[in-house]
Amino acid sequence: CFNHNVETVRRLTPTVRRGAKYDRSLAVLATVKELNHQIPTKSGVMVGHGETIEELIETMADLRSVKCDRLTIGQYMRPSLEHLPVQKYWTPAEFTELSNIAQEMGFNHVRSGPLVRSSYHAGEE
Repeated sequence: CFNHNVETVRRLTPTVRRGAKYDRSLAVLATVKELNHQIPTKSGVMVGHGETIEELIETMADLRSVKCDRLTIGQYMRPSLEHLPVQKYWTPAEFTELSNIAQEMGFNHVRSGPLVRSSYHAGEE
């Protein structure tokens, strides 16, 4: 499985991922599929930076448009005072809703919860 995380929604990428480009991340995932469509691809998103559910759905659609197969969704936890503050703590019910939406969109493997990280259960995939 090839993993490359978009980390956040398009609008927040310049703030959350300084120096990164949202479309470049999508292009990386697309290129892997173009080189070998049999390689499963995975991406991850951290919520809690101020994104909306609509923006998350758009991000999931963007990932599916490049044939991303697997998705992790976890809660952003501020590691230190030098890092961005948490704007919202998503509820377990909201994580379940996001998981259901992702599965309906065609992701074949979804992990969504407050403590989920992109490496979550990586050895089981």
